[in-house]
Amino acid sequence: MDDRTAARACELFSALSNPVRLKIVESIVQKDNTVGGIAAEMGIETLAVYSSDDAASLHIRKADTAHGLTGAGPAAYLDGAQILEAAKALGCDAIHPGYGFLSENAAFARACAEAGVIFVGPSPKTLELFGDKGRARALAAQCDVPILAGTEGATTLAEAHAFLEGLGEGEAIMVKAVAGGGGRGMRPVRSADELSEAFERCASEAQAAFGDGSLYVEQFLPHARHVEVQIVGDGQVVSHLWDRECSLQRQRQKVVEIAPADSLPLEIRERLFEAAIALGRAAHYRNLGTVEFLVDGETVVFIEANPRLQVEHTVTEAVTGLDLVRIQIDVARGSSLADLGLTQSQVPKPRGCALQARINLETMAADGSAKPSGGVLSAYEPPSGPGVRVDGFGYAGYRTSARFDSLLAKLIVHSIDLPTATAKAHRALSEFRIAGSATNIGFLQSLLAHPAVAKGQVHTRFIEERMEELTGGPEAPKLYFEAAGAAAPAKRAGAQVDTSDPLAVLHHGKAESAAEDDEEELEGPEGTRPLRAPLQGTLISILAKVGEEVREGQPLFVMEAMKMEHVIAASSSGVVRQIAVAEGDTVFEEHPLAFIEEADVAGGVVAQEEEIHLDHIRPDLAEVLDRHERTLDAARPEATARRRKTGQRTTRENIEDLCDAGSFTEYGALTVAARRRRNTMEELIAQTPADGMVMGLGSVNGDRFAEEKSRVAVMAYDYTVLAGTQGSHNHDKLDRMSEVAARWRLPTVFSAWKRKARSGRGVQSQ
Repeated sequence: MDDRTAARACELFSALSNPVRLKIVESIVQKDNTVGGIAAEMGIETLAVYSSDDAASLHIRKADTAHGLTGAGPAAYLDGAQILEAAKALGCDAIHPGYGFLSENAAFARACAEAGVIFVGPSPKTLELFGDKGRARALAAQCDVPILAGTEGATTLAEAHAFLEGLGEGEAIMVKAVAGGGGRGMRPVRSADELSEAFERCASEAQAAFGDGSLYVEQFLPHARHVEVQIVGDGQVVSHLWDRECSLQRQRQKVVEIAPADSLPLEIRERLFEAAIALGRAAHYRNLGTVEFLVDGETVVFIEANPRLQVEHTVTEAVTGLDLVRIQIDVARGSSLADLGLTQSQVPKPRGCALQARINLETMAADGSAKPSGGVLSAYEPPSGPGVRVDGFGYAGYRTSARFDSLLAKLIVHSIDLPTATAKAHRALSEFRIAGSATNIGFLQSLLAHPAVAKGQVHTRFIEERMEELTGGPEAPKLYFEAAGAAAPAKRAGAQVDTSDPLAVLHHGKAESAAEDDEEELEGPEGTRPLRAPLQGTLISILAKVGEEVREGQPLFVMEAMKMEHVIAASSSGVVRQIAVAEGDTVFEEHPLAFIEEADVAGGVVAQEEEIHLDHIRPDLAEVLDRHERTLDAARPEATARRRKTGQRTTRENIEDLCDAGSFTEYGALTVAARRRRNTMEELIAQTPADGMVMGLGSVNGDRFAEEKSRVAVMAYDYTVLAGTQGSHNHDKLDRMSEVAARWRLPTVFSAWKRKARSGRGVQSQ
């Protein structure tokens, strides 16, 4: 199916005509290239497994036979003992674990080996090694592969606080799960006040997703590129299958992937390949895997290795012509890389550019949040044509489930270069008709239309920093006819499955009437008000009790949605008169969770109100204001005096005289030079304000022209900062302001000193 589905299943294969008979369990239905589809091409019979609430999932029809698991939701697909027992009972010789869940579970792989069932993936030892991020970091260090500063192994909250404090002012950390990946159990923390809550939520998410709540922390690089290298090994020889750009992420989860990574210097690319191969050789790697890095200028650091098939393997297949699933199966059956023609000199060079866009059941808000959606799909019509592939599991009549990942389909396009591929993907998305549930197609189109994406000028916070821009643009035209009377997305939770009834799955799979989609609004006891679900998700913890007095702001429920946990607090004080859901229930947005009778409760609200003087400036705001003040000429008398000594003006004086009074709004004033290894942060703040580039938007001759005609972009190098030279951060600022000016067709005033770049990562500028 998709990330959730492939992850959800381990597909069991079985074929009488093969020396190694395989039966794969999966829920990924990839167009002409699924685990099941490739196995069928190889003459291998397939068996799919499914949870009780997944009986209508398309992967069941794509396999030769299917077997129902006991249990619902992800828990059923994480039940390795049950899946292995089914594999043995049904004569399966191998298990393919798909993208997630058991795909990195060393205990499951070992149990398969002990039972004489082939696990299509790396060895248990390799899974243990790379499944422990601390051990993986240690191996990287042994191989002379750079790593980020971080804690080693499972880390306590106190140790995380100490690490954050030790990094110094202005630094941030990333809290990460020791096991697993995919954005689960992972959050950035920029202040000590945020750490406790983030730590608790990450531990809970990691425990639920991977069965291990251990965490570690590492330094956070906010503007690095996320580049990964695909490797394949046979236990003796390791080859790379080139690289992928995975920087376009929302909430630390990939949205668009590209192969190969665009605009990556050859020297950096070679360093990535060497590091990935070194790690693979040291681990005696067998089967497919991905080694992930952050790239920031000339800095390359290892972050983790994923010992499994990746959701984005499709773009590597497109540019190389290789079938990665077939390679997985062949290696599992004992083939060497030489047998497969995959020694490094034999690996095909990338041809053109491939791009994958993940179509999710979600909508994006301007604040950066993703809100899950759902319902019954009334239409599912994917695009087609040369160089267009769609891997998905949707069909008209399918009822979506919030228990699983929001990924519905993957659009993969292949073209001659990145600009052409982005345009092709944009048009293909306009041809993709999905009705019955909201999706992120419009957001993806806004993202692909952004000029920086087509140029490969992206980083991991690219989406986060442009959310308002990406969510506020005009909707792209739809290149299909809308059916008259198309069903609107469902507002409420779908039918519940009775997991204790062995026949319930039969009822769940039947078509449901329209009346069921229009259930009457649930009403609570008289005199109560509903506390509603703020988003679609699954209830994993109910903290409230009927009859309990609760205070405004008190946590009452914990929901899981979008791979993250969300705490839902009381919107008012009162008495809980009814709980409208149970743990494990999946509900849509606005579904009532509880009914509360409002009343005065001792203690008031959880977050006690305090008297606030309107003229009072909070310490954090005071710090920001102070930082801005320190960039101005008045705060830099020595630098200003040097300009006066030579009879010259300052850059800020020139901009002040150029623009209409009070109209200039500066961009990136708090940026400092990227010299943290040479200088302290305090020195950089004092000596390199705005990293030597003052820029922003203002108006010129506003008294004579309308606002839209007088608006200009202004960029000026500051000679008082490192002699007006260009550094990497002010280069980023320049690119951004140039991009804004081009997009809004603004006249641009550019004051540049005849100087070159600083030594290091700048680019020459005159």
